[in-house]
Amino acid sequence: MESLFKKINPNTLSENFFTALNNDWGLLTAGKPDNFNTMTVSWGTFGIMWNKPVLICFVRPQRYTYEFMNKNHYFTLSFFNSEFKDSLDYCGKYSGRNTDKIKGTDLVPYTTDLGNVIYEQSRLAFECKKLYADNLNPEAFVDQTIIPSTYQKSDFHRMFIGEIVTCLKPY
Repeated sequence: MESLFKKINPNTLSENFFTALNNDWGLLTAGKPDNFNTMTVSWGTFGIMWNKPVLICFVRPQRYTYEFMNKNHYFTLSFFNSEFKDSLDYCGKYSGRNTDKIKGTDLVPYTTDLGNVIYEQSRLAFECKKLYADNLNPEAFVDQTIIPSTYQKSDFHRMFIGEIVTCLKPY
């Protein structure tokens, strides 16, 4: 099967990731093609850590994707053009525990060379190898005013740091 995507060097990107995450959102996906889950994300960060290009994402423990993130060594983050905003909205409103998110959207899963899932409609996707995971610690918040407005249920996010091993754009 011919690949729909080409690998690019993440250093060549000129994307505004503040806009991509906060306004456009993305889909965080973990698992294998026969058993995966995806969720809409609007929080995260990109950078260099341990001399590697990294992506840092945050997942609450009650999210179904949390289980997949903990069990798998890789995860992906896919970005889309604006016409797929309804699909991303759907993936953010419904849980994969009791809903087939793919059937509820027009998204088509695509298996990467490493066996991870992105989507045929992705305009940009990152394949990440987990390097580090830890729960946000309430005692470590310097600005304690964040907690009452964001963590009323004490459901502190788990932070996942992944090395960007593949950056993909459509041909």
